[in-house]
Amino acid sequence: MELVNTNDENFFDPTPRFKSSPIPINFISFNIYDEKCFNCGGIYIKTLCYDQKYCKKCLSPYINDITADNNIYLDIYYTMDLGCIKHETSKTKVPQSIQECCKNCLRILYFKQIEGYLSVDIDYSNIINKVIESVKHCKLCGKLLYERTARKLRLCSDCYLISFDFVESTLVKKQILILYLPWWHNTHSCDMCSSELTFTSDCQNYCTYCLIFYTGCRYCLTTNIIFGLTGQTNCKKCKRLSLIIDNVIDRDLDDFLFNDNIYEVLSRVKPVRWIPYSQFKDVKEMTKGGYGIIYKATWLTSHNKNKTVILKRFESSKNNNKYFLNELRSNQHCFNRTFYDYIIKIYGFTKDPELEDYILVMKYASEGDLHKYLQKNFTNLEWNSDNIILVYSKLNILRNISEGLKYIHENKYIHRDFHSGNILSDVFQWKIGDLGLSQS
Repeated sequence: MELVNTNDENFFDPTPRFKSSPIPINFISFNIYDEKCFNCGGIYIKTLCYDQKYCKKCLSPYINDITADNNIYLDIYYTMDLGCIKHETSKTKVPQSIQECCKNCLRILYFKQIEGYLSVDIDYSNIINKVIESVKHCKLCGKLLYERTARKLRLCSDCYLISFDFVESTLVKKQILILYLPWWHNTHSCDMCSSELTFTSDCQNYCTYCLIFYTGCRYCLTTNIIFGLTGQTNCKKCKRLSLIIDNVIDRDLDDFLFNDNIYEVLSRVKPVRWIPYSQFKDVKEMTKGGYGIIYKATWLTSHNKNKTVILKRFESSKNNNKYFLNELRSNQHCFNRTFYDYIIKIYGFTKDPELEDYILVMKYASEGDLHKYLQKNFTNLEWNSDNIILVYSKLNILRNISEGLKYIHENKYIHRDFHSGNILSDVFQWKIGDLGLSQS
């Protein structure tokens, strides 16, 4: 499918053979794994082929409310139940579009504008085989799409046009790329890193690692993929405005996330991740430091795999985020997947919705810091040890610390707050933490 670069929004239509629906299309989900309808709470049913989900309860009022005209709003394949006892005789005998169908006997075979993979309902195999044969050609223009049956839907490159554009972000002074897809991209994972997406509405989600936003238009079944932070975006077809979440991150942090220097380290470490505060429970204060408060918490990660983490809250960072940004920046530059054994890992950051303080989310060092360890075990420590668990030897502790400092210095940083309380033990490995005062 050809990629088009267009800056003239007035003369470009991603789906020129369709009209924008006059009412929102609320009977499909933006998440392929949803089981219940976001609109009415009912259970989704599947199309007879390609395993696409839709809500039959919400489809019926759509058919009733839409204007009975000759416009085509949906690229849809369907069948009718010839034995329907509630058949609406007022409907056109041979329906040309979905708005002319009887809602009581309508069965959806599949939506062309929604992604899907071939899956045949055996009870309708004869009908489906005929449909599969017919869709080798585009029903809109007659163009040959493929010679043999394909398991994945293929769109006509003449009727579905992909485009892209670079636009000025409404949040930062930077051009960002927007990819305009002419279909409903109801994915649950990031196209760049395959991480699970965070959903913020019934037609918007984003990747907390890559900060890529996906927004769908429910009037056109098109999708914008936005490679960066911005406050709003427009549907390429109907020009409707969609607001992007922009109240969680302030301008200074935007500048950090879009600083060109940070992309130099992306090949060796994932970009900083935004984590919704609602994912933390059992938050308990542990200690208070010079620039923040340390909490222990349970992180409710995906698939019910809960994880114990440390939350470092930066007090009054709503008005002054200097120390928060400095520690975040230091960790991004100094943390490396190859040397992760010597630096405490930061999973990402969050923000308290009430106090509006920024919070770093860090790995929990289950065995405490070096200061407390030496208080209890100094007299029993050996310089070297034949024990398999060499973490308890003085030389091993010094080696771990030296490797961590070496890597920090190789990245042209100085710790500036280095003491035994900032050297942490986790699973037989000593690691350096608290890079808040580090400077390049």
